[in-house]
Parts: sequence; C-alpha cells; structure tokens
Amino acid sequence: MMESNSKIALVTGASRGLGKNMALALAGKGNDVIVIYNSSEKEATEVVSEIESLGRKAVAVQLNTADTKSFGAFFGTLSGILKTHWNRDTFDFLINNAGIDRFSAFADTTEEAFDELLNVHFKGVYFLTQKALPYIADQGRIVNLSTGLTRFATPGYAAYASMKGAMEVTTKYLAKELGGRGITVNIVAPGIIHTDFTKRAFEAHPGLEAHMNSITALGRVGQPDDIGGVVAFLCSPEAGWVNAQRIEVSGGMNL
Repeated sequence: MMESNSKIALVTGASRGLGKNMALALAGKGNDVIVIYNSSEKEATEVVSEIESLGRKAVAVQLNTADTKSFGAFFGTLSGILKTHWNRDTFDFLINNAGIDRFSAFADTTEEAFDELLNVHFKGVYFLTQKALPYIADQGRIVNLSTGLTRFATPGYAAYASMKGAMEVTTKYLAKELGGRGITVNIVAPGIIHTDFTKRAFEAHPGLEAHMNSITALGRVGQPDDIGGVVAFLCSPEAGWVNAQRIEVSGGMNL
C-alpha cells in the first residue's frame, strides 16, 4: 500500500455541529479526517461520506471522551486504523472539540453536573491529549476549544466556563512542553453559535437571539461555518508560527 502524503486530522465530537464543520473544513483544505463520535454513529457515517465526496479519506471511530479508562483500548484501535488506512503510526492534528452543556446557576449546580462537565471539558481532554502524544507526528498541531464565556460572565455557565478556563491554561503549558517537537497548541473560543448545543436555549428564551445580535459587533449570532475555517487555518502551514494563543471567534461579542 502506498503511504499517504496527506495530513490526518482527528476531530472529537465530529458527528454534528461545530465538530462536523471543522472536519469538513479540514477535508476541504486537503486533509484526511478521523471522525470521532460518542453516540451518533449514523451521523458520523454521513460525515465520513461527505468527506469522501471531497476526495479525502475518512474513518469514523466511537469514543466517549469522558471515559478516561477507555483511552488505552481506543488508541489500540486507532493504531490499527492508521496502519490499515494510511500505512502510518501517527496522525498530524488533534482537535479537542467534543462538548456538552449543563446550564445551571452557581447556587444550583449539582456535583453530578459539575463532574460531567469536568470529565468532558477538562479531565477527558487532558488525558486524551496525554495518551495521544506518542501518536501525534512531530510538527503536528493541537487545537483545543474554549468559549467566549471565559472572557465575559453570563450567569448559568460558571462550571462550564471554569473548565474551559482550565483548558486555556493547559494550552499554554502544552505549547511550552511540546515546542521541542515542533507541535503548536492553540485554543479557539467561539461565541454563541447556532448548533444543537444552543438550540434549547434559543427555543426557551424567545428574545435571546435579538439580544445576542445586539451585543455582537457584526450584528448576528454565529454559524458553524464561522468556526471550522479558523480551525483548518490553525492546521495550515500558514499558521505555523501561531502558538499558545486563545483566538476568540465571536464576531465581536461584548466589546
């Protein structure tokens, strides 16, 4: 089997929403993609088909990023997939996108909700990235995901934003520790975006969209298309000197 010269991106939470958009944007730039999904196998398979229609290779693999005990087995599976599909031992870009929403006022946050957010948005990302290090090629890229909510405070997101704040600090440490391997590490912070993730909030609060439009310099709520290209850019040769940065992609919210 010929060795592929194309770069390989692994995107968590890639079956829908922002992750799907990132996967397609990366494929559009000529990268192959490993589509990681938790429960939406059908949707993940559809994303694989869309990527293949762009002329790139793609494979869907199941992983619950909150379940750190499963990571050893996951990388065993991934190792086989890299060998079979690409004749490689490594991939190039790790995009830590998988996320959940647990809206609650600080006073009402349960330990269960806190732990769920912690496991998905911080602990899971921390140890998945740690376990991924031998599989990420030198000169590779890691892109983490944060939120505008680490810069401005919106009641109801104290726990969620705290986990993302932890990821912003971790991003700097990773950049410092992986610099010797030529791996850059950045974090992208979307503002509010129309996705499955925010659908409930928009439906529950009829005035929310108008309010969000009014506090955004560009006058509208974001779309997944506003984010994927930025992640693809960070994985491009042109972005090779961008490192340890928090890049907010919010259209200018709360300026």
